[in-house]
Amino acid sequence: MTFDFRILPIMLAFVALAFAPAADAQNRLGNTELNVPATLLAESQQVQAGQSVTLAFLMEPKPTWHGYWENPGDAGIGMSFDWKLPAGVSVSKAQFPVPDTLLISGIMNYVYKGDYAVLVNLTLSKDVRPGPLPISVKSEWLSCTDEICVPEQDELSITLQVVGNQSATSQDKRFNDFRAALPRALGSDASFAVNDDLFRLAVPLPANVQIDEPYFFIKEDGIIDYAAPQKFSRNGDQLILETGARGDDRDSISGILKIGDHMGLLFTATKGDVAMAGLPLINDGAKSQASSSLLFLALGGAILGGLLLNLMPCVFPILSLKAISLAKAGGQEADVRRDALAYTAGVILVATALGAILLGLRASGAAVGWAFQLQDPRIIFVLLALVTAIGLNLAGLFELPNVNFGNKLTRKDGAAGSFWTGALAAFVATPCTGPFMAAALGATIVLPPIAALIIFAGLGVGLALPFLLIAFVPAIRSRLPKPGPWLDRFRKAMAVPMFLTSIGLIWLLGRQIGTDALGLSLIFLLIVALVLWWFGGGQMRGLSRGALTSAAMVAAVIGGILALPGEAAMDDRKLASASGATVPSEPFSERRLSELRASGQPVFAYFTADWCITCKANEAAAIQRSETAEAFAAAKVAVLMGDWTRPDPQISRFLEQHGRAGVPLYLYYASGQEPVILPQILTVATLTELVTGPLKTARLEATPQ
Repeated sequence: MTFDFRILPIMLAFVALAFAPAADAQNRLGNTELNVPATLLAESQQVQAGQSVTLAFLMEPKPTWHGYWENPGDAGIGMSFDWKLPAGVSVSKAQFPVPDTLLISGIMNYVYKGDYAVLVNLTLSKDVRPGPLPISVKSEWLSCTDEICVPEQDELSITLQVVGNQSATSQDKRFNDFRAALPRALGSDASFAVNDDLFRLAVPLPANVQIDEPYFFIKEDGIIDYAAPQKFSRNGDQLILETGARGDDRDSISGILKIGDHMGLLFTATKGDVAMAGLPLINDGAKSQASSSLLFLALGGAILGGLLLNLMPCVFPILSLKAISLAKAGGQEADVRRDALAYTAGVILVATALGAILLGLRASGAAVGWAFQLQDPRIIFVLLALVTAIGLNLAGLFELPNVNFGNKLTRKDGAAGSFWTGALAAFVATPCTGPFMAAALGATIVLPPIAALIIFAGLGVGLALPFLLIAFVPAIRSRLPKPGPWLDRFRKAMAVPMFLTSIGLIWLLGRQIGTDALGLSLIFLLIVALVLWWFGGGQMRGLSRGALTSAAMVAAVIGGILALPGEAAMDDRKLASASGATVPSEPFSERRLSELRASGQPVFAYFTADWCITCKANEAAAIQRSETAEAFAAAKVAVLMGDWTRPDPQISRFLEQHGRAGVPLYLYYASGQEPVILPQILTVATLTELVTGPLKTARLEATPQ
């Protein structure tokens, strides 16, 4: 066996670290002199007894320097921690973000070249008393460039405050970004086999999951040849890895499968059979072709989903405006086509703009998803004022030749009115999620931004498609009714669904901000109605009150927005407990889900929002039914509910992990089985058969006895 002199600098660094006196090293390696300086942060400076708080080692390598993952690869040193903790305080194992590879002269290193954060969870027993809580740790790590390595260490400390159970705690929002860089739990076990010098690994991963330059980072040393090429192939819903083996025999291993830039899946693999290697992962050219195929499939789903969206209850009130506009056109070809194209332009522009805002927020690190706009009570209040004004206008309380606000835009004659009607329809309609939309919008998570925007535009095309057919298919257009006295009666009738929409928005606003704040907001909404009533009365007497009405409307809307509670107050407010529901549930968290699955208990997890019509319909028709409750109780099914009414980064990330850009999402975890993603339209039979029907029987027959 020959000695590899390429690792000599690292070995010398090991020796230096081992023999350097701690005090001298601390003086020599003051934090300002470190090449990879560390800072100890807490997600919250306040913590309650019996609770946990997350700490972060924020590592900031200088240019050309890098740090190491917990398994450094062929050479290097993983990070170590020597804690000094008060009585009643314990600390978890460190969690590292997804690393990168660095191959130097045939030596493979697992490193971090930019800033990164290592997380630990600090847990307090219930016996810890209120007051200062000093935490200190001595940490050691190796810092390297491509040419030299330097062992480094630092003594870090932070003082937290233990507070009472009723005390408020503030959160450091940077920890959302820190957690986003961690690998996500795969939730399924892989299998591996070692045959002479060949290591083979089978990872369960659906074939539709997009993968970009995969790499397997193994935590255990001595199993694989780090520098050997890793060859990946597909065998159905399994990803197969083949690489060099070193021969260390173990029954189980763990590691991270990198599937994209700073994206990875954390899993455990046990020794067992590995499927035959399948089709090699596609090269860049074929990958581009596959992305194109995914784009066309997602675009088709978006168009079809947008078309079906016209049938959703949240869309019908706005469509009434367009129905009146088409009836006014009287079947004249040029007018109908002009209005339909303008309407389509408004729909597509707003749908694409909402998609662009969503992509921009994600790129900035925010954990948001589809329908994010209805998570903001200020937007809901503006929409409530607008829909109420439209309803009063349709009911004949006033006309809009002079008032310059959004409602006027939708009531203009010609292309401008059709454009703004389409814009309003898209703004109200797109938060709904109907059939075919979930997969299409989920594709926007993995596709490039331009392709994602095309899908959002396709959703708008589907929403406007009925009116395009009316405009450009003479057989359909000829069936449009002619204008007449019926039109005024129809217009007044369409005020009813508008007012029903207002009632729904009032309920939604109350769920988000509470009844006290809602009452104050409704006062300003009443002012809006009174201003419009005063304006309509002036119209009947031939008085011009447009400018004053516009000013009063703007003041009332701004006043209603200012009356809303602050962001912190809304975040602290919790929605009413679901314990009194027909099917009681617990608030969703990934930790609670893991605990229930580890105990072997089946779990039904559903993700909903108060502004999601599909969600509420499913809850009323299928979830909150006595038959479902009895079946779940008999099978001891735990129910977790993820409420996305207000922004929740944890739920947003979980939705993304399952290829969803919004709600609803329904998952069933049978004991020891893979999770089943249920359809977006639920029935009682769909849920009860999970524990009593053919699906349950098939699982039992497939389970080894």
